[in-house]
Amino acid sequence: MTKPKKDVKFNHRERRMSNKSSMSDINYDSPTDERSPTRSNGAKSPTRNGTLHKERSIKEEENERPSFERTDTTASGWATENEDEKPQVKEPSEFEKKKQTFITRAIWTFVMIGIFFGSMFAGHIYIIIIVTAVQIISFKEVIAISNVPSRARSLRFTKTLNWYFLGSTMYFLYGESVIYYFKHIVLIDRVLLPFATHHRFISFMLYVIGFVFFVGSLQKGHYKFQFTQFAWTHMALYLIVVQAHFIMNNIFEGMIWFFLPVSLVIINDIFAYVCGITFGRTQLIKISPKKTVEGFVGAWICTIIIGFFFTNLLMRSRYFICPVNDLGANIFTGLECDVNPVFIAQTFHIPFIPHTWTFLPTHITVAPMQFHILAMATFASLIAPFGGFFASGLKRTFNIKDFGDSIPGHGGMTDRMDCQFIMGFFAFMYYQSFIAVHKASVGGVIETAITGLSPEEQMAVVKGLAQHLYNQGAVSSKVVEFLGENLQSALKKR
Repeated sequence: MTKPKKDVKFNHRERRMSNKSSMSDINYDSPTDERSPTRSNGAKSPTRNGTLHKERSIKEEENERPSFERTDTTASGWATENEDEKPQVKEPSEFEKKKQTFITRAIWTFVMIGIFFGSMFAGHIYIIIIVTAVQIISFKEVIAISNVPSRARSLRFTKTLNWYFLGSTMYFLYGESVIYYFKHIVLIDRVLLPFATHHRFISFMLYVIGFVFFVGSLQKGHYKFQFTQFAWTHMALYLIVVQAHFIMNNIFEGMIWFFLPVSLVIINDIFAYVCGITFGRTQLIKISPKKTVEGFVGAWICTIIIGFFFTNLLMRSRYFICPVNDLGANIFTGLECDVNPVFIAQTFHIPFIPHTWTFLPTHITVAPMQFHILAMATFASLIAPFGGFFASGLKRTFNIKDFGDSIPGHGGMTDRMDCQFIMGFFAFMYYQSFIAVHKASVGGVIETAITGLSPEEQMAVVKGLAQHLYNQGAVSSKVVEFLGENLQSALKKR
């Protein structure tokens, strides 16, 4: 007779089941009883299988966990899977965000000031590089506003044409400046002479090539968009590149004509903010709600007063008032030139003071530049801010806060230069109309001789100048004889 085996598995199940009950143990037919009669004696349920047994074991283990483990819960009181795995990261408060923005803005403000003054004192060529970089970045930011739809439409050559027109325009404008201010160098160089004499024609043909390429790239169904891009590019070229070209010319005429307009705009912007928050009440223009009439007028008065004394300081340095005749000069080496009469103090009679008022002066000694600064400060205060208003309207049209993020904490380069472009343009026109002294230059004489005289006539000019220099004692008779013999032999060979 065989010995019966012990049912170990059954006893294990019964012991486990006796510890905890599950949802299936409840007798729904008898709500007053805690357990169903069929389950009270520990009988095996006919519907139980391996899978259900495994699920119940997992649920029982979860029920046996200490309640303090569930700390992260949702609104319903149960912890989510992501909350169990990843702790919540506390976002910075609004005060901390503003603090970080202020710190970033302050750091980059000092960085820009350092770069600007370092370049200006290092020499004219460095400040020219800065202006060139500014106009390229500004052009890129303005064009980027309308370049998003072109990517969506997958139009080819749209961006390429924008940069091509920028390059051809800069070639024309920079060439004009180089030829005008350095013709005594360019026109005597054998390689550069053809480019100088035919510069405008070459520039025109470069533009025509871009124009033809644009017409050839037109695609059916996108005509309106492509012509809009064409007009947008030319608007950016005029408002940014052309005006930046005149700022470049201001540098060549003298550092003061570049630095002074830039400083007046910055001074006006600072005092417009100070006066606005101090006693500003009346809104100036709807497109820029924070601008007030009181701040606008107060900044005008402060800009005139500070500009008057600031100009007096700059006039004492020839590095600022002399035109560029040496691109290697810096603040330490300085420049030498015949000073423009506008910087020389003169005595003026005050006509509206009666002679009987002896307690008031009837004459004043001041440099004419101090009068000109009144006009420039007035333009920087009353007209230049409308360049900023124009930029604000443009940003509102495209529903953007800034033109870009080229300068951390400050937005885009265009946001900082919106008033500077029109102010630099005005400074050049005002200088050429009321201040510049127009006289013959070495470059002008050479240009006239090269373009207007035949080779024989040019040789005659050289002989005549040599004879004149000999009569003045500047050269010896050997120089005159040498030039006469060699020029005569050159004429015979022709």
